[in-house]
Amino acid sequence: MATSPITKPLENIETKHIRIIGVPLDLGQSRRGVDMGPSAMRVAGLEAKLEALGYDVEDGGNVSVAMLETESEGDPHAKYLTEITETCAAQAELVIETLGAGKIPLTLGGDHSIAAGTVSGVAEFYRRKNQRIGLLWIDAHSDINTPDTSPSGNVHGMPLGAIMGLFQSPLSDLYGFSPKVRPENCVLVGIRDVDEHERINIRKAGVHVFTMRDIDERGMRSVMEEALRQAGRDTVGYHVSLDLDWIDPEDAPGVGTPVWGGATYREAHLAMEIIADHGRMLSFELVEVNPVLDERNQTAELAVELALSVFGKKIL
Repeated sequence: MATSPITKPLENIETKHIRIIGVPLDLGQSRRGVDMGPSAMRVAGLEAKLEALGYDVEDGGNVSVAMLETESEGDPHAKYLTEITETCAAQAELVIETLGAGKIPLTLGGDHSIAAGTVSGVAEFYRRKNQRIGLLWIDAHSDINTPDTSPSGNVHGMPLGAIMGLFQSPLSDLYGFSPKVRPENCVLVGIRDVDEHERINIRKAGVHVFTMRDIDERGMRSVMEEALRQAGRDTVGYHVSLDLDWIDPEDAPGVGTPVWGGATYREAHLAMEIIADHGRMLSFELVEVNPVLDERNQTAELAVELALSVFGKKIL
Protein backbone atom coordinates (compact mmCIF):
# COMPACT_ATOMS: atom_id res chain seq x y z
CA MET A 1 0.00 0.00 0.00
CA ALA A 2 1.32 3.42 -0.91
CA THR A 3 2.03 5.84 1.93
CA SER A 4 2.02 9.61 1.96
CA PRO A 5 5.08 11.65 2.94
CA ILE A 6 3.60 12.41 6.36
CA THR A 7 2.41 8.87 7.16
CA LYS A 8 5.24 6.44 6.71
CA PRO A 9 5.73 3.15 8.58
CA LEU A 10 8.01 3.01 11.58
CA GLU A 11 11.29 1.68 10.24
CA ASN A 12 12.84 0.45 13.48
CA ILE A 13 9.95 -1.78 14.61
CA GLU A 14 10.85 -5.26 13.37
CA THR A 15 7.40 -6.24 12.16
CA LYS A 16 4.93 -4.26 10.09
CA HIS A 17 2.07 -6.53 11.15
CA ILE A 18 -0.43 -5.56 13.85
CA ARG A 19 -3.25 -7.59 15.36
CA ILE A 20 -6.01 -5.68 17.15
CA ILE A 21 -7.37 -7.47 20.24
CA GLY A 22 -10.52 -6.11 21.85
CA VAL A 23 -11.15 -6.82 25.53
CA PRO A 24 -14.52 -5.21 26.38
CA LEU A 25 -14.24 -5.90 30.09
CA ASP A 26 -15.97 -3.62 32.59
CA LEU A 27 -16.01 -5.82 35.69
CA GLY A 28 -12.97 -4.13 37.21
CA GLN A 29 -14.69 -0.86 38.07
CA SER A 30 -18.02 0.48 39.24
CA ARG A 31 -18.72 3.02 36.48
CA ARG A 32 -20.24 1.35 33.43
CA GLY A 33 -19.38 2.06 29.80
CA VAL A 34 -15.76 1.04 29.21
CA ASP A 35 -16.97 -2.22 27.67
CA MET A 36 -17.84 -0.09 24.63
CA GLY A 37 -14.32 1.34 24.40
CA PRO A 38 -13.01 -1.14 21.81
CA SER A 39 -15.97 -0.46 19.52
CA ALA A 40 -15.55 3.30 19.90
CA MET A 41 -11.90 3.11 18.84
CA ARG A 42 -12.78 0.91 15.90
CA VAL A 43 -15.51 3.36 14.86
CA ALA A 44 -12.87 6.10 14.98
CA GLY A 45 -11.08 4.35 12.10
CA LEU A 46 -8.22 2.63 13.91
CA GLU A 47 -7.64 -0.18 11.41
CA ALA A 48 -7.84 1.92 8.24
CA LYS A 49 -5.61 4.65 9.67
CA LEU A 50 -2.92 2.16 10.71
CA GLU A 51 -3.08 0.62 7.25
CA ALA A 52 -2.61 4.07 5.73
CA LEU A 53 0.51 4.31 7.87
CA GLY A 54 1.94 1.29 6.05
CA TYR A 55 1.02 -1.59 8.37
CA ASP A 56 -0.70 -4.85 7.62
CA VAL A 57 -3.52 -4.86 10.20
CA GLU A 58 -5.70 -7.77 11.28
CA ASP A 59 -8.64 -7.26 13.61
CA GLY A 60 -8.70 -10.33 15.84
CA GLY A 61 -12.11 -9.47 17.28
CA ASN A 62 -12.94 -9.44 20.97
CA VAL A 63 -12.00 -11.74 23.83
CA SER A 64 -15.13 -13.21 25.39
CA VAL A 65 -16.00 -11.53 28.69
CA ALA A 66 -18.61 -12.18 31.37
CA MET A 67 -21.53 -9.78 31.76
CA LEU A 68 -21.80 -8.03 35.10
CA GLU A 69 -25.57 -8.61 35.18
CA THR A 70 -25.12 -12.39 35.14
CA GLU A 71 -22.34 -12.70 37.72
CA SER A 72 -21.94 -12.36 41.47
CA GLU A 73 -19.27 -9.89 42.60
CA GLY A 74 -17.75 -12.43 45.00
CA ASP A 75 -15.15 -11.12 47.43
CA PRO A 76 -15.98 -7.44 48.13
CA HIS A 77 -12.25 -6.77 48.48
CA ALA A 78 -11.61 -7.99 44.92
CA LYS A 79 -14.89 -7.87 43.03
CA TYR A 80 -15.38 -10.26 40.08
CA LEU A 81 -11.78 -11.44 40.43
CA THR A 82 -12.60 -14.94 39.15
CA GLU A 83 -14.25 -13.63 35.97
CA ILE A 84 -11.52 -11.05 35.40
CA THR A 85 -8.86 -13.72 35.78
CA GLU A 86 -10.62 -15.95 33.24
CA THR A 87 -10.71 -13.08 30.74
CA CYS A 88 -7.07 -12.18 31.35
CA ALA A 89 -5.99 -15.81 30.94
CA ALA A 90 -7.74 -16.07 27.57
CA GLN A 91 -6.38 -12.69 26.54
CA ALA A 92 -2.82 -13.67 27.51
CA GLU A 93 -3.02 -16.75 25.28
CA LEU A 94 -4.13 -14.60 22.35
CA VAL A 95 -1.24 -12.21 22.98
CA ILE A 96 1.21 -15.12 22.95
CA GLU A 97 -0.31 -16.44 19.72
CA THR A 98 -0.09 -12.96 18.17
CA LEU A 99 3.58 -12.51 19.06
CA GLY A 100 4.31 -16.03 17.84
CA ALA A 101 2.80 -15.08 14.47
CA GLY A 102 5.22 -12.15 14.22
CA LYS A 103 2.55 -9.52 14.87
CA ILE A 104 2.41 -6.66 17.37
CA PRO A 105 -0.53 -6.97 19.77
CA LEU A 106 -2.61 -3.79 19.95
CA THR A 107 -5.04 -4.35 22.81
CA LEU A 108 -8.16 -2.23 23.27
CA GLY A 109 -9.89 -2.04 26.65
CA GLY A 110 -12.01 -2.24 28.61
CA ASP A 111 -10.93 -1.26 32.10
CA HIS A 112 -7.29 -1.35 33.17
CA SER A 113 -7.57 -4.72 34.88
CA ILE A 114 -6.97 -6.24 31.42
CA ALA A 115 -3.33 -5.15 31.67
CA ALA A 116 -2.68 -8.15 33.92
CA GLY A 117 -3.56 -10.34 30.93
CA THR A 118 -1.62 -8.38 28.35
CA VAL A 119 1.56 -8.15 30.41
CA SER A 120 1.34 -11.81 31.41
CA GLY A 121 1.11 -12.85 27.77
CA VAL A 122 4.00 -10.67 26.60
CA ALA A 123 6.18 -11.66 29.56
CA GLU A 124 5.47 -15.37 29.11
CA PHE A 125 6.18 -15.28 25.37
CA TYR A 126 9.62 -13.85 25.95
CA ARG A 127 10.27 -15.91 29.09
CA ARG A 128 10.05 -18.99 26.86
CA LYS A 129 12.93 -17.43 24.92
CA ASN A 130 14.88 -16.75 28.14
CA GLN A 131 14.31 -13.03 27.71
CA ARG A 132 12.59 -10.50 29.93
CA ILE A 133 10.50 -7.45 29.19
CA GLY A 134 10.05 -3.95 30.57
CA LEU A 135 6.79 -2.16 31.30
CA LEU A 136 5.84 1.46 30.75
CA TRP A 137 2.68 2.28 32.75
CA ILE A 138 1.24 5.63 31.61
CA ASP A 139 -1.66 6.57 33.83
CA ALA A 140 -3.13 9.12 36.23
CA HIS A 141 -3.25 6.31 38.80
CA SER A 142 -0.67 3.79 39.95
CA ASP A 143 -3.16 0.85 40.02
CA ILE A 144 -0.90 -0.93 42.49
CA ASN A 145 -3.47 -1.69 45.18
CA THR A 146 -4.11 -5.18 46.52
CA PRO A 147 -7.30 -6.73 47.93
CA ASP A 148 -5.98 -5.84 51.38
CA THR A 149 -5.30 -2.17 50.56
CA SER A 150 -7.99 -1.24 48.01
CA PRO A 151 -10.58 1.17 49.38
CA SER A 152 -13.13 0.10 46.75
CA GLY A 153 -12.42 -3.55 45.94
CA ASN A 154 -12.37 -2.65 42.23
CA VAL A 155 -9.78 -4.75 40.43
CA HIS A 156 -8.98 -2.04 37.86
CA GLY A 157 -7.02 -0.45 40.73
CA MET A 158 -4.98 -3.63 41.24
CA PRO A 159 -3.50 -4.85 37.92
CA LEU A 160 -0.02 -3.47 38.58
CA GLY A 161 -0.16 -4.99 42.05
CA ALA A 162 -0.90 -8.35 40.40
CA ILE A 163 1.80 -7.89 37.76
CA MET A 164 4.37 -7.09 40.46
CA GLY A 165 3.26 -10.03 42.61
CA LEU A 166 2.17 -7.97 45.60
CA PHE A 167 -0.69 -10.34 46.38
CA GLN A 168 -1.36 -14.02 45.91
CA SER A 169 -4.19 -14.87 43.52
CA PRO A 170 -4.73 -16.71 40.25
CA LEU A 171 -4.52 -13.32 38.51
CA SER A 172 -1.01 -12.62 39.76
CA ASP A 173 0.05 -16.24 39.21
CA LEU A 174 -0.78 -16.59 35.51
CA TYR A 175 1.82 -18.94 33.96
CA GLY A 176 3.19 -19.70 37.40
CA PHE A 177 5.72 -16.92 37.84
CA SER A 178 5.78 -13.58 39.56
CA PRO A 179 6.56 -10.74 39.21
CA LYS A 180 5.97 -10.58 35.47
CA VAL A 181 8.39 -7.65 35.15
CA ARG A 182 11.42 -6.89 37.29
CA PRO A 183 10.90 -3.77 39.43
CA GLU A 184 13.91 -2.04 37.88
CA ASN A 185 12.24 -2.36 34.46
CA CYS A 186 8.77 -1.18 35.52
CA VAL A 187 8.22 2.56 35.12
CA LEU A 188 5.13 4.62 35.95
CA VAL A 189 4.74 7.90 34.09
CA GLY A 190 2.45 10.82 34.89
CA ILE A 191 0.66 9.57 38.00
CA ARG A 192 -1.16 12.22 40.01
CA ASP A 193 -3.89 10.44 42.02
CA VAL A 194 -2.43 7.88 44.43
CA ASP A 195 -4.05 6.19 47.45
CA GLU A 196 -2.14 6.28 50.72
CA HIS A 197 -1.65 2.51 50.73
CA GLU A 198 -0.49 2.65 47.12
CA ARG A 199 2.40 4.89 48.18
CA ILE A 200 3.47 2.11 50.52
CA ASN A 201 3.00 -0.52 47.77
CA ILE A 202 5.08 1.54 45.32
CA ARG A 203 7.97 1.60 47.77
CA LYS A 204 7.48 -2.10 48.54
CA ALA A 205 7.51 -3.04 44.87
CA GLY A 206 10.57 -0.91 44.09
CA VAL A 207 9.25 0.36 40.75
CA HIS A 208 10.35 3.65 39.17
CA VAL A 209 7.89 6.55 39.23
CA PHE A 210 7.68 9.86 37.38
CA THR A 211 4.75 11.95 38.64
CA MET A 212 3.08 14.83 36.84
CA ARG A 213 5.27 17.12 38.92
CA ASP A 214 8.33 15.52 37.33
CA ILE A 215 6.84 16.22 33.91
CA ASP A 216 6.00 19.80 34.92
CA GLU A 217 9.52 20.46 36.20
CA ARG A 218 11.62 18.47 33.74
CA GLY A 219 9.50 18.39 30.62
CA MET A 220 8.05 15.41 28.79
CA ARG A 221 11.13 14.63 26.71
CA SER A 222 13.47 14.33 29.69
CA VAL A 223 11.04 12.15 31.62
CA MET A 224 10.25 9.86 28.67
CA GLU A 225 13.87 9.39 27.68
CA GLU A 226 14.80 8.32 31.20
CA ALA A 227 11.68 6.17 31.58
CA LEU A 228 12.46 4.29 28.36
CA ARG A 229 16.07 3.76 29.41
CA GLN A 230 14.86 2.22 32.67
CA ALA A 231 12.21 0.03 31.02
CA GLY A 232 14.59 -1.07 28.28
CA ARG A 233 17.71 -1.79 30.34
CA ASP A 234 18.73 -5.45 29.83
CA THR A 235 15.34 -6.31 28.32
CA VAL A 236 14.22 -7.37 24.86
CA GLY A 237 11.89 -4.35 24.82
CA TYR A 238 8.78 -3.20 26.66
CA HIS A 239 5.03 -3.27 26.77
CA VAL A 240 3.30 0.13 26.85
CA SER A 241 0.04 0.41 28.80
CA LEU A 242 -1.76 3.71 28.22
CA ASP A 243 -4.77 4.68 30.31
CA LEU A 244 -6.59 7.56 28.63
CA ASP A 245 -7.21 9.19 32.01
CA TRP A 246 -3.51 10.10 31.98
CA ILE A 247 -4.51 12.90 29.64
CA ASP A 248 -6.25 15.97 31.05
CA PRO A 249 -10.07 15.70 30.96
CA GLU A 250 -10.21 18.81 28.80
CA ASP A 251 -8.79 16.71 25.95
CA ALA A 252 -10.00 13.26 27.08
CA PRO A 253 -13.41 13.65 28.77
CA GLY A 254 -14.60 10.11 28.07
CA VAL A 255 -12.84 8.18 30.83
CA GLY A 256 -14.14 6.47 33.94
CA THR A 257 -11.95 8.16 36.54
CA PRO A 258 -10.91 11.61 35.24
CA VAL A 259 -8.35 13.63 37.21
CA TRP A 260 -7.58 17.25 36.39
CA GLY A 261 -3.99 18.29 35.76
CA GLY A 262 -3.01 15.60 33.28
CA ALA A 263 -0.91 15.56 30.15
CA THR A 264 -1.93 17.96 27.40
CA TYR A 265 -2.83 16.92 23.89
CA ARG A 266 0.66 17.75 22.58
CA GLU A 267 2.47 16.27 25.59
CA ALA A 268 0.64 13.00 25.02
CA HIS A 269 1.60 12.93 21.36
CA LEU A 270 5.21 13.80 22.18
CA ALA A 271 5.39 10.87 24.62
CA MET A 272 4.11 8.49 21.94
CA GLU A 273 6.47 9.94 19.33
CA ILE A 274 9.45 9.41 21.63
CA ILE A 275 8.42 5.78 22.18
CA ALA A 276 8.26 5.40 18.40
CA ASP A 277 11.71 6.97 18.01
CA HIS A 278 13.22 4.39 20.36
CA GLY A 279 11.67 1.53 18.37
CA ARG A 280 11.65 -1.05 21.19
CA MET A 281 7.93 -1.34 21.88
CA LEU A 282 6.77 -4.97 21.87
CA SER A 283 3.07 -4.47 22.55
CA PHE A 284 0.66 -1.58 23.10
CA GLU A 285 -2.67 -1.19 24.84
CA LEU A 286 -5.26 1.56 25.22
CA VAL A 287 -7.69 1.33 28.13
CA GLU A 288 -10.49 3.11 30.00
CA VAL A 289 -12.16 4.83 27.02
CA ASN A 290 -15.77 5.31 28.13
CA PRO A 291 -18.09 6.40 25.29
CA VAL A 292 -20.97 6.94 27.72
CA LEU A 293 -19.05 9.86 29.23
CA ASP A 294 -17.45 11.06 26.00
CA GLU A 295 -18.30 13.99 23.74
CA ARG A 296 -18.86 13.00 20.09
CA ASN A 297 -16.33 10.15 20.41
CA GLN A 298 -13.58 12.69 21.12
CA THR A 299 -11.61 10.46 23.52
CA ALA A 300 -11.75 7.42 21.25
CA GLU A 301 -10.54 9.53 18.34
CA LEU A 302 -7.68 10.83 20.49
CA ALA A 303 -6.81 7.25 21.43
CA VAL A 304 -6.57 6.38 17.74
CA GLU A 305 -4.39 9.43 17.08
CA LEU A 306 -2.04 8.40 19.88
CA ALA A 307 -1.86 4.87 18.50
CA LEU A 308 -0.79 6.32 15.16
CA SER A 309 1.92 8.38 16.86
CA VAL A 310 3.27 5.41 18.82
CA PHE A 311 3.41 3.39 15.59
CA GLY A 312 5.45 6.03 13.85
CA LYS A 313 3.27 8.74 12.33
CA LYS A 314 5.26 11.95 12.03
CA ILE A 315 4.43 15.54 11.14
CA LEU A 316 7.00 15.45 8.32
